[in-house]
Amino acid sequence: MPEGITPESLLNNVVETITDGVSKKKSVSFFQEDEKSAVGAQFNRLFGRQKPIHNILGGGKSADVLLWRNKKISAGVLGAATAIWVIFEWLDYNFLSMLCFALMIGMIAQFVWSNASGLLNRSPSKPPRIVLPKELFINVAKSVGAEVNLALGYLQDVACGGNVKQFLVAVLSLWAAAIVGCWCNFLTVLYIGFVAAHTLPVLYERYEDQVDGFVYSTIDQLQHHYQKLDAGMLSRIPTGKFKGKKHE
Repeated sequence: MPEGITPESLLNNVVETITDGVSKKKSVSFFQEDEKSAVGAQFNRLFGRQKPIHNILGGGKSADVLLWRNKKISAGVLGAATAIWVIFEWLDYNFLSMLCFALMIGMIAQFVWSNASGLLNRSPSKPPRIVLPKELFINVAKSVGAEVNLALGYLQDVACGGNVKQFLVAVLSLWAAAIVGCWCNFLTVLYIGFVAAHTLPVLYERYEDQVDGFVYSTIDQLQHHYQKLDAGMLSRIPTGKFKGKKHE
């Protein structure tokens, strides 16, 4: 044994070495668990998103309205939509009659504006003219046409793709939409979608973790039931390989 090293000092060095190793192992495992939990929390989001809900909605003024950043503007938009729905749905007003009444009131206002100066012995004043730009209608038509073409292309790809799961989901979704259409008219469906767009995002932003956990648990249960159905019945259905044209 070398000089200066006693059995007691050697035993103390061994104990200190083991203690340091255990503490380092615990600290490393602790940080690894935190890193895994952080990564899991990052990727365990609805639809695998990594951006905040405000950025997904566009990040502009429309997202601010949907997420109630300015409560007065959001409440005003939702109140106006509710008033329109009540007028046409509950009070049974017709769109053509409402349009004619609005144009009639506008003509009366402009008539009074243009002739009031003559009655008051003042110089005649011309009321402002309302002109809608042509680009507005062109942009609206292009946007609607592009969305319709995308929807039609997706339905055709699902119908000719040979994926039974996507085909069943699309058919059931259209069937559910048809049932909802039998219960209420098109205006009510639009109003329900408008209200949902102004309530669901802000509720999801407030209760994000609870909603994500519930949705993923529901998806796991649905996948479990689908695997049973696939093993028992869907796997026996012969599927052909169709080559559908890709829609750009």
